[in-house]
Amino acid sequence: MSVNNETSIKYFYMLLFSGETEYKPLISIFFFFIYSMYFFISVGTAEDILLFIMAYDRYVAICIPLHYHQILNPRNCTLITIGIWVAAFLNSLLFVVSALNMSSCHSNIIHQFFCDIKSLTRTTCATTQMFSEITGIEIFIFVFIPLLSTCISYVNIFSIIFKMKSKESRRKAFSTCSSHVTIIIIYYGTGLIGNIIPPYSYVLDSVFNIVYATIIPILNPIIYSLQNANVQSALLEFVK
Repeated sequence: MSVNNETSIKYFYMLLFSGETEYKPLISIFFFFIYSMYFFISVGTAEDILLFIMAYDRYVAICIPLHYHQILNPRNCTLITIGIWVAAFLNSLLFVVSALNMSSCHSNIIHQFFCDIKSLTRTTCATTQMFSEITGIEIFIFVFIPLLSTCISYVNIFSIIFKMKSKESRRKAFSTCSSHVTIIIIYYGTGLIGNIIPPYSYVLDSVFNIVYATIIPILNPIIYSLQNANVQSALLEFVK
């Protein structure tokens, strides 16, 4: 449905992931909550912070191992987990409130099967000052700062690893960090690629987002589980 004049956005229409929704109401409701504007941003924000926390966990384990159980004790881990989700939900709430105040003069159809910032801004004539400010603050706090902190953590980690005299100790340390570094490269690399796709390329955007929303989450547990000895043995048997 096209909107020629500037109007307040009351409804958004997202493309259907599947046209057979009439006989699958529970599945439709389930995917609606997964891919709506609010929960998508909440989970993305939580993952940004969690990737940094995991880097900090490896920093403490390798650089100051004697203080590991004191710094990352069960109480602190519980508080960190609660803090991550509280920050994620509050950030998403601010984003949704600012998005509802935007006006549309193009279309209220989002050409994706979930609502992301890039697709949302395509429906508007111009973003509001509040929306632009919140988006900028969000990128700085929940993307730039965690990524920078993660890089600093790994600079310190690798500086300690290269100073280790034992080759076996270096191998174990690199093995501990390799899966997490791989996930960070995939996560931020695909996110960067998604943002540089031309704005007029809806088909390419859709294909990329399907890969980003399905293939990437599937790869995460596989990459992390490669450090498991039983998984490694099973893979070796499979290759043979």
